[in-house]
Amino acid sequence: MTKKIYLAGPEVFLPNAREMLDLKAALAREAGFTPLSPGDLQIPPADSRIGHGCNINEVDERMMLEADAVIANLTPFRGIAADTGTSYELGFMCALGKPVFAYTNVAANHFSRIKAHYNDVATMDEMGRYRGPDGLSIENFDMVDNLMLHGGILRRGGVVIVGDAAEEALYTDLEAYRRCLAVAAQRLLTETYPEKTNVEASS
Repeated sequence: MTKKIYLAGPEVFLPNAREMLDLKAALAREAGFTPLSPGDLQIPPADSRIGHGCNINEVDERMMLEADAVIANLTPFRGIAADTGTSYELGFMCALGKPVFAYTNVAANHFSRIKAHYNDVATMDEMGRYRGPDGLSIENFDMVDNLMLHGGILRRGGVVIVGDAAEEALYTDLEAYRRCLAVAAQRLLTETYPEKTNVEASS
């Protein structure tokens, strides 16, 4: 039976959302998966905007329950970190114990991006922890995003593919996604996905 893979990411917000969602789904099919993607299903009508939002959440969670695995696009979105909805979906799949894979189109790691947010003004405190000029500590784990995202993937035997797309193609460049699909296909379609491991992120 074909494995179903949930495609998490911020593509639903793009001006060419339908084009990108369809392209990612087509590539997933070429890799041997049945893609499940936000935006693919009809959303039941609601009496309010809050109700509509809840209906979208319900549909997306239902797809994740149906999926065998997830590929999450962790490319920073509207700030330093990954899209918040994508982060939720990744955590949801981790909690379900399903295989998790991810990629990012930004080569700079989380620590570097936070430092850049502070215009590279960061000092080390007496405990050896970096802090910004506002006194807040800065994660420094050589990870692509918050340790709960990257660590959760690695501890479950998944991988994080790191790309380096041009600024104007951050959300349309699919090279890292293709590489992530290839790894997921090798692991899932040949039944070699490890339950837990301390693998390093792929680059």
